[in-house]
Formats: sequence, structure tokens, C-alpha cells
Amino acid sequence: MGCAHGKCGGRRPQSSDCDSGEFQEAGQFGVHGKHVLTQRSIERAPVPSHNFRLEYSVLTQRGYYPDSPDKENQDSFCIRTQLQGNPNLHFFGVFDGHGQFGAQCSNFVRERLVDILANDPGLLDDPVNAYSSAFVRTNQELHDSEIDDMMSGTTAITVLVVGDKLLIANVGDSRAVIALKVGNRILAEKLSSDQTPFRRDECERVKRCGARVLSVDQVEGLKDPDIQTWGDEESEGSDPPRLWVQNGMYPGTAFTRSIGDGTAERIGVIADPEVSMVQLTPDHLFFVVASDGVFEFLPNQAVVNMVASYPDPRDACAAIAGESYKLWLDNENRTDDITIIIVHLKDLCNVPMLQGQHP
Repeated sequence: MGCAHGKCGGRRPQSSDCDSGEFQEAGQFGVHGKHVLTQRSIERAPVPSHNFRLEYSVLTQRGYYPDSPDKENQDSFCIRTQLQGNPNLHFFGVFDGHGQFGAQCSNFVRERLVDILANDPGLLDDPVNAYSSAFVRTNQELHDSEIDDMMSGTTAITVLVVGDKLLIANVGDSRAVIALKVGNRILAEKLSSDQTPFRRDECERVKRCGARVLSVDQVEGLKDPDIQTWGDEESEGSDPPRLWVQNGMYPGTAFTRSIGDGTAERIGVIADPEVSMVQLTPDHLFFVVASDGVFEFLPNQAVVNMVASYPDPRDACAAIAGESYKLWLDNENRTDDITIIIVHLKDLCNVPMLQGQHP
């Protein structure tokens, strides 16, 4: 979800997979209606420090925009295994661009963010600070680049596997979730929290920075602007609260953090990520990193249920993309770009490390 009226008015060496653009073309139906992701193999990355491995797949699909049939996919993703040459350090990120130059912003960030992390000698000693610094520096580099990011930018949801821990850093409204086995159930646990004006803390923060927070109907005089309660994101997602300058009808961002968005930055949209850490256990089965094209109409638990029903992550990617696409067309006359990474945690067990040993 980007600005008002929509989204804000090549393969590397083997250890890296950063891409944008078209569907990793599949999503077609095979025999007996099974989803088959035909042009992509399951990728694997071992985590030798704790004797488990990652098995993952990714899919990105351009949205359907009847008014702009040639609009490019503004989503991109980056998967970089063995960061810093460390076999226990693996990066997964999804970047959802918006605005006229959203694709350029998304592609810029997917390249620079992981490179900055990979070149930070303090990453393992202070990963939270390294992550925050990488986001802020990437934002400044985007401002300094030739890309016009005054009314364009990108959200970023990233997961760094550090041995038997996950480090999650997020700006915007894309999302990461993890599956936890509890008895006979598989539960979805959120790894990130959407940064939008639906959150009271984020809403108050941007107001202190000078933002007007109003829905499109409120800005256009169809609803009372003094009513500063908008319900929840699930019920009011079609006309969410957005950020506007005091005396203008822009930028209309429906998120409160992003990279780029120079105009929105002046009214409180920041590139500082929310960073959290999760200790993996044998009950954690897989995690999902995806753009809001997936989560706009699919709750976390529905996504986890679909992944759990497909042993092959390629089939799960295709099934979720197909269901997301269908739900968009059931509710709108268009679809968003859709990008999803699914990472299975195979043979995970807690193996104590030697004191002082890094992952």
C-alpha cells in the first residue's frame, strides 16, 4: 500500500540472487491442479554452526494495472548466502518500490543495503547497530544518487540468518512471518510490525513532525477530518489514513517509514528500521518474507497455512501468488506487484556453541 490512488502518485554469482521484474515465470498449473514453479530450482544453504540447512524459493510477479499495462514490476528481492564469506550468515530481503521511479529506488536499495552490511566489520559484534546504520546510509546514498526520490522510494523487509538466530529489520508495510509448531497446530508469528498510521505510536510520531494524517475521503471532504480513529487495517484497508503536508494534497503515503521519499521525509517518514531478533528452536518450521501485495488480503495465518500445505516451497510460492492475485481482482480492478520468499528450516536443532565463538 503506497501513496494515494496507488503506489505513490540479473543474476550474481552463485551465493547471491538479487532480482526484480517479471514473475520467475511460472505460477501455471500442472497435473491435477498442482502449482508448479517450472523455471526455478529449490536453493539450499547450510548453516554448519548448528547443523541445519535452509531450503528456499522465491517468486516475483508484476501487477496488473489496466490503466498502465506496460508498468514495470517495482518489487525486487535479494538473497545473499554466506555474507562476508561466513557459511552461517545468510540474507533475505524484499523491496517494494513506489512512485514514478519506484523500480529504480527498489533496485538501488536491493544492491546497496546488502553490500553495506557485507562490508561492515562490526556486523557480528553489534548486528543491530550495523543493520540500522546500513539502512540509514542506504537512504542517504539514494538521496545522493541520480534517481529522483522526492516522491518515490521503497519499503524494505529483510531477514538475516545469523547461526541459530534471525535478525529482522523493516521499514514500511511489507512483512515477515515465521511458522511455529505447537502440538498439532502450526501457528503464524509475526517477525515484523507494519509501520503505518494505523499504529498509534507511528501516527503520533509523524504528527509531531508536521504531518497531517487523513484518509483520502477525509482530504476530499467526504468524511469528518477531526475523527482521528480509522479502525484497523483489515477493515479499513481500502481507505487508510495517509500522510500529507500541511497545505497540500501530497505525498499521501500510507506508510510511516521507507527508504527514499524525500518529500515525505520532511513530515516524519524515516529510514530507521525497527530491528528485532528471534532465537530459533526445533519448533520453528519456516519463515516467509513478502511484499504487501501478498498481505493486503491474506492474513499471516492464511499464508502460513498455505506454505505448510505444500512440501515444495516453489509450489507454495506459486499458490500464494495465485491466491493473492485472485483476491486483488475480487476487491479491486487491479493487482499489486507480488514478491514472496519462503525459507524452510531443515533439521534445526539447538547445538551449543563454544563461548565467545561467532556464528
